[in-house]
Amino acid sequence: MDRAITVVGHAAIDLLFDVENIAVHNESHPIIDYNQYYGGGAANIAVAIAILGGNARLISAVGGDFALSGYEAEFEKYGVDLSLLYRFPEHKSTRAFVFTDREHNQSTYFHWGASIELKCLEAPEVDFVHLATSDSTYNARIAKKAKFVSFDPGQDLVTYSRENLESILENTNILFTNKHEIQRVCDMTEKSMDDILSMIETVVVTYDASGSKIYNNGTEVTIPVVTVKALDPTGAGDAYRAGFLLAYTRGYPLEVCGKIGSTVASFAVQSIGCQTDLPTWEVMKARYEENFGKLELPA
Repeated sequence: MDRAITVVGHAAIDLLFDVENIAVHNESHPIIDYNQYYGGGAANIAVAIAILGGNARLISAVGGDFALSGYEAEFEKYGVDLSLLYRFPEHKSTRAFVFTDREHNQSTYFHWGASIELKCLEAPEVDFVHLATSDSTYNARIAKKAKFVSFDPGQDLVTYSRENLESILENTNILFTNKHEIQRVCDMTEKSMDDILSMIETVVVTYDASGSKIYNNGTEVTIPVVTVKALDPTGAGDAYRAGFLLAYTRGYPLEVCGKIGSTVASFAVQSIGCQTDLPTWEVMKARYEENFGKLELPA
């Protein structure tokens, strides 16, 4: 039986817009096309873990429109545990409005909806938790109670106080960031990269098309991307984290965890939407072995 991975954060309805250019102040640009999908960083990760065959549980706050939107049925279809879900009938569910240009640059607007209530809620005690984008105070509370903490502040990093960020980092076992976020973490805490690496056992930094790097106890491993025809970068990071974390809980070495994460991410970018083309473990394994060689069982 797989170790339960509890994922904390948003379950959002994503409205994804293709645009020629991302508008700045006092500009207007035409929308080429748009579509609506299920998303939210935590939800994307939980669904991806479940489709891979893992044991995923979601902690999120949802509104009165959650069941009617079809999203609840989607989680149930994949077997995601919703027993710790918070329900607020008086609120709308969370929504994200994501604008992507021809160069894959993105601008995102977020309506928190029911997620705004997280700041007032007491956090449960959990075993293995991944903190995705969420209310920073709630994440800080749950990080203090969990036995093992994986943390990805994501684009919500700008909402963190230094106190909450440092509190979470002090309890973090694995930190996920992209190349911009790791610099922001250093700036906000007034720590160097070496300081961060000395206080957190494993740090994973993604570098877009250049792949990712895993830092662990003085070692550095570079993980290449799995090259596919990419249609939509949205959700690639969430898919990477899902693959990495499930592999980690199954006892694979960190380099293999990174390569599995990269493989799962390659499926996410093939289709528009964050949850539309996610692989089972066997499907992921076939592509992994095409790119990295045989996937051996962990010792």
